Amino acid sequence: MSSNIESKIQNLAVGEYQCLANLNIYDSPNCDRLATQAAKGRHLYLTLDASTERPTSLQVCLCEDDYPGWLLLSDLDLLQPCTVSYRAISFSEAEIKNLLPDAIAFTHKAMEQPNYYLWGGTVGPNYDCSGLMQAAFASVGILIPRDAYQQEAFTQPISLTELQPGDLIFFGTSQKATHVGLYLGDGKYIHSSGKTQGRNGIAIDRLTEQGDEVSRSYYQQLRGAGRVVKSYEPQKR
Repeated sequence: MSSNIESKIQNLAVGEYQCLANLNIYDSPNCDRLATQAAKGRHLYLTLDASTERPTSLQVCLCEDDYPGWLLLSDLDLLQPCTVSYRAISFSEAEIKNLLPDAIAFTHKAMEQPNYYLWGGTVGPNYDCSGLMQAAFASVGILIPRDAYQQEAFTQPISLTELQPGDLIFFGTSQKATHVGLYLGDGKYIHSSGKTQGRNGIAIDRLTEQGDEVSRSYYQQLRGAGRVVKSYEPQKR
């Protein structure tokens, strides 16, 4: 570890910081597998007191969605201490409904850019499935949890006959949601799907057994649907 990095670590303290650039957040101290990303301006909480240990990475928790992870030491220069703690904005169900067209528009604009499926991607142009959903809602100020199964638990369950544009559709096994898309209406949904069993990026598919191979594959994994009726409220620290 360089003396410059060591000096910066010793000056860090447990507390809230703001990202000065888009940052990768990893799922272990090894930082070899992307878990999520923090867009420029997002807040994170340093949960590991780096001044009392000699870590190879920093343990953090993203303030907006309480998502834990690890940050590379080389990204220390891209953090600044927060003078004002993050506070979520509340939305009524009616306010959320009015914002859904803009959230949907975000996904269409994202699809127009060259992109591929990126596990852990939330800042674009490359997203994973739940990362695209989180980014779309965040673009209009609405917070939802990070992962598909968390988003399913967060939303208000609805039947497929009640689907409206802006609702979330969940896929996976009988035990857990592993994939999510955004309903567009007319039996269509937009999602970011993988390379081996999807379209390797953002695309529009149909909720039907009569579609092409990709649409049929996801339809066979259909779990249900949910409606975003509130904005996520992070834990108080």
